Amino acid sequence: MTPTERLVSGMRFQGPNEAALFANLKAGRGVIIALPHMGNFDQAGVWVIARGAGKFTTVAERLRPESVYESFLRFRGSLGFEVLPLTGGGSPFGTLAQRLRGGGLVCLVSDRDLKESGVEVEMFGEKARISAVAALAVHTGAALMPTATWFDGEDWGARIYDEIPVPDTGTRAEKIAAMSQALADRFTEAIAEHPQDWHMLQKVFTADLDPARLPRIPAPAPRSEP
Repeated sequence: MTPTERLVSGMRFQGPNEAALFANLKAGRGVIIALPHMGNFDQAGVWVIARGAGKFTTVAERLRPESVYESFLRFRGSLGFEVLPLTGGGSPFGTLAQRLRGGGLVCLVSDRDLKESGVEVEMFGEKARISAVAALAVHTGAALMPTATWFDGEDWGARIYDEIPVPDTGTRAEKIAAMSQALADRFTEAIAEHPQDWHMLQKVFTADLDPARLPRIPAPAPRSEP
């Protein structure tokens, strides 16, 4: 058995949406897989490529020193991943949107606000800031499918949740906010079921963040005296 065959055979799926993922791609509709920091991303990436996705696009933080970042890119590139830099290479949003409009697959770890432009949601009864990945779905019409992975003994477990649809009504910001909360709800569910596999090593809850890094809320306009 080759390493890829071992990774594919060792994936244990829960739920029916594995088929929905590939049905969307086969129909030419882009898919966004949004994940929390859980399980083994590389294994899951090899699995989805081997199962028929062909390739996918993701985004990575630019690590320091640069040699570490370049090694990281070479490794994931060798697995078939297209990795866009979060910073230092132009905004990745346009490239991601282009891939999705072309019927491609985008996989993004989304349970942390990496660019200080995310959305505030509730997780575990606390306010938290997550990536505004829902904006890509609103912008392109791609299917936003929350996904979680975890370790299952010597194998790996995974679940692709139901697509989060774009609301029929509301402003763009309201649609993104509603979809982001639905995404956070799925992340909360997955993490609660497999807390030992959530390797979030950065601050995500609003109360723990540096107030200076949070978006500024404009002060209310002064009221005129009667």
